Formats: sequence, C-alpha cells, structure tokens
Amino acid sequence: MLDRAEVQAAVRPLADGHGRIVLLVPGIRCGSCVARIERELNARGDVASARVNLTLRQASVTLAAPGTDPLPLIAALAALGFPAAPADMGDAADASRDATGAGLLRAMAVAAFGAMNIMLLSVGVWSGADEETRATFHLVSALIGVPVVAYAGRPFFRSALGALRAGRTNMDVPISIGVVLALALSLAETLRGGEHVFFDAAVALLLFLLAGRYLDHLMRERARSAVTGLARLSPRGAMVRKDDGSLRYAALADVPVGAMLSIGPDERVPVDVEIVEGATDLDRSLVTGEAAPVAAGPGDTLEAGTLNLTGTIAARTLRTAEASFLAQMIQMQGRVESGRGHYVRIADRAARLYAPVVHTLALATFAGWLVATGGDWQRAAFVAISVLIITCPCALGLAVPVAHVVAAGRLIRMGILLKDGGALERLAEIDCAVFDKTGTLTTGTPQVAAVPRDPAVRGAVKALAQRSAHPAARAIAARLADPSAPLSDVTEHPGFGIEGVIDARRARLGRAAWVADIATVPPGARSPAFAFEGGTAVSFDLIETLRPGAHDALAAFRARGIPVSMLSGDIADRAGRVARDLGIAEILHGATPADKIAALDDLRGKGHRALMVGDGLNDVAALAAAHVSMAPATAADASRTVADVIFLRERLDAVPAAWRIARDTARVVRQNLALAVIYNAVAIPLAVAGWVTPLIAALAMSGSSILVTVNALRLNRAGARRPQPAAMPRPAEGAA
Repeated sequence: MLDRAEVQAAVRPLADGHGRIVLLVPGIRCGSCVARIERELNARGDVASARVNLTLRQASVTLAAPGTDPLPLIAALAALGFPAAPADMGDAADASRDATGAGLLRAMAVAAFGAMNIMLLSVGVWSGADEETRATFHLVSALIGVPVVAYAGRPFFRSALGALRAGRTNMDVPISIGVVLALALSLAETLRGGEHVFFDAAVALLLFLLAGRYLDHLMRERARSAVTGLARLSPRGAMVRKDDGSLRYAALADVPVGAMLSIGPDERVPVDVEIVEGATDLDRSLVTGEAAPVAAGPGDTLEAGTLNLTGTIAARTLRTAEASFLAQMIQMQGRVESGRGHYVRIADRAARLYAPVVHTLALATFAGWLVATGGDWQRAAFVAISVLIITCPCALGLAVPVAHVVAAGRLIRMGILLKDGGALERLAEIDCAVFDKTGTLTTGTPQVAAVPRDPAVRGAVKALAQRSAHPAARAIAARLADPSAPLSDVTEHPGFGIEGVIDARRARLGRAAWVADIATVPPGARSPAFAFEGGTAVSFDLIETLRPGAHDALAAFRARGIPVSMLSGDIADRAGRVARDLGIAEILHGATPADKIAALDDLRGKGHRALMVGDGLNDVAALAAAHVSMAPATAADASRTVADVIFLRERLDAVPAAWRIARDTARVVRQNLALAVIYNAVAIPLAVAGWVTPLIAALAMSGSSILVTVNALRLNRAGARRPQPAAMPRPAEGAA
C-alpha cells in the first residue's frame, strides 16, 4: 500500500503552474501497452499530458496542478493491469530490474531441465516403443511438463491474466494461449492413449520464448544504461555547513539554493555550485568529454556530477537538485524515446491493431483447417497455436525506440544531449544549416580593443555591462577596471541592448542603430555603442575568436551538400569578417529576433528543413521556429530550454557529428521497420499454411526481436566520428 504523503512528495511543481510525477510501470511490454496507458491518462481531467517510455518502463505525467493527488492515477493504472509507483532512478528501480532478470534466468533453467528430460522420453517413443511403453513415457512427460510449464510460464501467464482482468490484451495473451493449448492438447492425447503428444514442443517453446525475453531484457538494460549510468553519478546527499561551522548530512532533495556545502576529494558535486573557499582539480569529463584534470578555485562554477579530485572546497549551491545540470541531462536522456516522430506513430498504430487482428487471424485459421481436414480439431488447433505465437509484434514495437535510445546513449558519450526522439528524427531530415555568429561560430568571449578615456563614461558603461548576459557586454565589463556607477530602472531588450538610468539620465549600451534613437551616433560607429540620452555615442571595437572546430563543422556540412548560412545581429563589418574566414556566402547581418524568424519562415516556405544553431536570448525565437535546433551548453537558459539538442563540448564539430548519427539512426529505424514487416509478411503465411510448428514459431518470434535490437546496437560503432580534441583557437580574419 503506497503512502499518500510519500507519493505526494514525488510530485514536482513546474514553472507553468502544473506538477509532474514520474511513475515506474514494470508491466509495460510493448507499443500497445504504451498506447493504452497514454490514452487512459490523457483522458483524465486531472492530467495535463502523459508520455510513456517503453525502454525505461516509466510514465511521465504532467498534472493539472502541483497539488493534484497522484493516487487516483496510480489506482487507474492498477485497474488497467499496470501496477505503478513513483519512480526512483536509484536502488528501487535497479532492484526491480535485477529481480526481473534473475526470475527469467530461473524460469529458463527449469524450462531447460524439463525440455531435456521430455525430449529424452520422446526419443524412446520415436524409436518405436510399444504401446504400453509409449503410454508410460507420455504420462511421465505429462508429470514433468505440467509443473514445468506452470512455473516457467509465469512471466507470460501473469502478464496475460493481468491484461485480461483489466479488459484488454497484450502480446503475452496469445503466447499464453498458445502454450496452454499445446499443453492441453498433449494432456488430452495422453488421457485417451493417443499416439502423438506435444509436451516437448510446449516446454521447448517456453524455453525459447524465455531465452528471447531474457536477451531482450539484457539489450534493453544496455540501451537503458546511458540513463541509469547518469543517475548513479548523483550522490544521495550532501554535507551542509551550518552557521556554527559544523557539518550535517542532508538528503539531496533537502539541499536549498544558497546552502554552503563541503565537498571533499573523490566526491562528486551533488548540485550546481559556486566555489567560495579552497582550490582543487576536477574531472569534468561528464560535461566536456575531456578527462584531463582542470584546476578550479573561488568564483568557479561546478556542474552536478563533476568529480572533485584533490582538495576540499566550500561551495554555495546555485540550483536545487531537480534543476541541476545532471538532472537536466537525465531528464533529456529519459525523454528521448518519448518523442512522437513519424516512425514512432507508425509503430504505435501497428501495435494497437495487433491484438484484434492476430486473434481474428488465429480463429479464422483454426476454422479453415477444421474444414480443410474434415474436422481434425487437433491439427487445426496446432496450426492456430503457431499463428498466435509467430505474429507477436515484439520486433515492430522495438524497431524505433531501441534505435533512438542506443543513438542517444552514443550521443551522450560524445557530450550531446537530445530533448526527445522526435528531435533525432527531425535532425536527420535537414537540408540546410543556419548559424548564429556570436557565441556559436565564435567563442562568445570577445575582447575589447580600446576603452573610452572619460572615467564617468567608463563607470556608466561598466554598470550597464555588468547587468547583461550578452557576450559583448561581459567582455566590456571584464575589460573595465573602473568602479561601476549607480544604476536603476534596468531593462534588457533582446537583440538590441540594455538600458538604465544613471545620475538621472537614461543611458543605453547595445546596437549603434538602437542607441541612435536617444543620442547622436557618429558615422561609421560600430556596435556595441554607448551613450547618455541627448549625448554623443562612443563605440567599442571587439576582437572575436572562432569557436574550435568551426571550419571542420562547416566543411562537413558542405561535403554532404548541406548549404550553410549565417544570421547575426552584429554589424556588417564584424559579421563579414567571420563569414569570409569560414567561407559563408549567405549572411544576414544586423538581424533582430523578428528578422531571424522571417528568414527561417522564408526557408520553410521554399520547402527547406533548416537546422538553427544559436546561443543567445535573441536566438530563442529562431531556435523555436526552425525545423530542428541546437545550442551549446554555454547558451542562455532560455535558448537551452527551447533547443532540441544541446552540445556540451567547446568544439562546433559536435553539430555535424550529431547530424551524422541522426542520419545513421534514421537508416537503422527504416531497416528495423523493414525487417519487422518482412518477418510478418513471410512468417504469417507460412504459419497459416501449416508449415511452421509452435517451436519454430517461438524461435522465429524471438529471433526477430533480437535481430532488430542487435541492428540498433550497431549505432554504437557505425556512423559519426568522435569530435577531435580541441585545437588552438584561430582568430577571425581581419581581427585586430
């Protein structure tokens, strides 16, 4: 019995006023299970949306309000035959999965024991035993077969009974019917002294079905390991420093923003923090992919999951555990399979049609063979059993999600995060690439060539620059050593700049054309510019450095016929320098957020599917408008939220690397769907024609599932090259 308080505590409030709970649903077996659960949950008034992850066997439910009681949802799932509980990515989930694997192994061992003994007895029958000996062997086979089937078939029988009690079917229903019918036919033949029984077929059938399910379990665990591996990097708690300097242990969920933590050597950073005291070396391979130690000291920020190597540090928490970098990685990785792309929808529709179609087909096969054989119900039942087993849609249900999860696992090892599987599908479809300049093609950390001579101007500029997250503003603030002037009424205008009131005068720092609205801007002035209202503007000349891997990234796209263009809010001179150095012919400079949206809409209107890569606040709308979008981990929070893909490495060649893997994944998905369709197109007619025994049907069904999974696992080796180690940054042509 679930405790209401504990379940309610698992609900996490969202910024949009909803709540979210993630439920572990171990009974999810196939696409039809996914469709049934989503249909049930999304029809409820207390649920805003629900998405089910087949590989993780989890349901992510967005509640209508944070205070919504989740217990009725859990009760509704239980009534459907899907017992559920709040998901814990740690011990509880791992223990459940380990128990599943161990249970399948025990059932396989019992089935193997029974199959070997019954087959030995069958040899005696086949070799010409007399009638009494044959009857004795059949009876002994029954004494072995019945308890073996009862025990080894439990994984299928439990699932089938649960589905039937809930008034639905799943793929274990026809499997269970097939096994029970084979056993029942054999018992009937034994009791009436018949010549032929199928105990060996029934038990061997279970053995192969269990072997297929166990291999499927292992491969799902392998595909799932990218998520669970990330979860294991998160500590269960942290050492919090109290006001008197003593330390106390606190569970991770209870560590608030602003708390002081003590993090010792060989400990992982529990949440995102800023170092306040101490110096150390870090292993930031989780973030950058590079294992070389990195020195860190006061003022440096550390992401959750980073490994502290040497010194003890005191650090202030910047975010809660749920909002940390590591939590975002886990959430994004877990959502990969939940995307509803074109191929996923095809597989889902096929899985929903499976149960009524296969049962109708098996019944029609039985009736047809009954007529064709003049009433030989045993032969008719034998063929119908083969049809029930061979038509299991495991391969079709696995074709898309396993490929997406394996691809996401490879991408995450390369420092590339996906929001969902639909993003992976859209990324494979692009036919052009559009890049922002500052912070994307360049490092986003420009340097200021010269500063104004007037100390009052320098103080005012620094006051405004310190309040902006724009790379140019950060560079200006870092260059100025002057104390900042008192500032009030600050407003940042994405794509234009920042303004405020200094000494009762309005002041602006940003694009020269925007500053010209309140001041005189000399001809030829560069952006960014600064001016007091009614005064004369001064401008800053910024020196930019290309992001490592920029040349390689653009060359990779051009080599595959993908045209590259630039959308930049910067002035023509600076945008032109970068474009010339990178060989970009199509440039839109001085672009506002509206201009960028218009450019992407124009590409869409011409039938193009554009990839947009950007990082700033002025790129948010463009990232949302593109067919698919990417952003670096250094991007503004809003850009990271909107982008479909996030790359953690400094090098820009992570972008074409993700694209290559997306194309490989699309190819593997198409192959898997083709394999599943070909399997059914060949196997079903053979089974209906009576040319397939139940034993061969079990082998074929298990083999098709394993085949599509193994094909998906090829994504771990094929396709994209790993981004190369960072080279020395090269300045843009013409930079002073």
